[in-house]
Amino acid sequence: MARPGAACPPPARRVMVAARALLFWALVYSYCGVCACIAGLRLLWSIGRRPGETFRWVVRENPPACLNDPSLGTHCYVRIKDSGLRFHYVAAGERGKPLMLLLHGFPEFWYSWRHQLREFKSEYRVVALDLRGYGETDAPPHKENYKLDCLIADIKDILESLGYNKCVLIGHDWGGMIAWLVAICYPEMVTKLIVVNFPHPSVFTEYILRHPSQLIKSGYYFFFQMPWFPEFMFTLNDFKVLKSLFTSQATGIGRKGCRLTAEDIEAYLYVFSQPGALTGPINHYRTLFSCLPLQNHEIIMPTLLLWGERDAFMEVEMAEITRIYVKNHFRLTILSEASHWLQQDQPDIVNKLIWTFLKEETKRKRE
Repeated sequence: MARPGAACPPPARRVMVAARALLFWALVYSYCGVCACIAGLRLLWSIGRRPGETFRWVVRENPPACLNDPSLGTHCYVRIKDSGLRFHYVAAGERGKPLMLLLHGFPEFWYSWRHQLREFKSEYRVVALDLRGYGETDAPPHKENYKLDCLIADIKDILESLGYNKCVLIGHDWGGMIAWLVAICYPEMVTKLIVVNFPHPSVFTEYILRHPSQLIKSGYYFFFQMPWFPEFMFTLNDFKVLKSLFTSQATGIGRKGCRLTAEDIEAYLYVFSQPGALTGPINHYRTLFSCLPLQNHEIIMPTLLLWGERDAFMEVEMAEITRIYVKNHFRLTILSEASHWLQQDQPDIVNKLIWTFLKEETKRKRE
């Protein structure tokens, strides 16, 4: 109900807003339909070529040894009071050291940060989280439980439950999206922000609507709006799509990168082949469009953006545009031979760049 004396929007403006909303949702569902048709054709092609292999799915009951490697840290759990959810994380480094919190992307889990867990534990308490719905973290059944507000609140609550009031926050891909939003909503909790291969959320939403090439690359955002079918497509040919994302020439780690070992691949297959393991991760995307448009918020803490130029999902032009939203020291480094999976692809270079940024900021504060 409007307040007494408050001006109501003119009819023409209301019609314009409604028309824009209608066009937006028409775009979302139209592209969703296109992506579904393409996926359906791929399914039929696979059935026609190898009907026996298409629906093969290996049951993986035991985790590979690499997931219990003691050099990576200790497996821990924390239950959040407000949501009641139990989160799984792996922690390395002594308690009491400054906290470095790591947020993974899709389709990943805490293990994508294995190189950073080993590297930064000397000076930080390094925590690699399984996000809501991933891995051993609880997965609420309804997609409404995966709205951005819930995901942002998770990070705040976890930080407090771990006994910290601030951290160095690092996010990759979808975890990068969450990291940006946490830095916007709770700037007092983020001393330094490091994002890998994801632009400022406002850059992403504006760029994707103006550049058809990025719209095509982000087609899976639209495909994931469908119920159950995306999960089904991932399971075909014993999770061939999942393997291809990390190993194919088009989307995977290149020849000059640190390629995933057979055991690394098996770790991903073990986690995502568990019953229902894909629904939580995909639900993150199913609520995204209802949260748009994102407001143009500024970042006020020192920020490092790392980008693999061979990213098959994100156009590098968005990285440079991100600069305008950071009102503190901003450093952008683009690695020409690196893929989307940057912290796994080029771990030594990424770790060195992060160390340099952290030490520069410490020196800058002293001066």
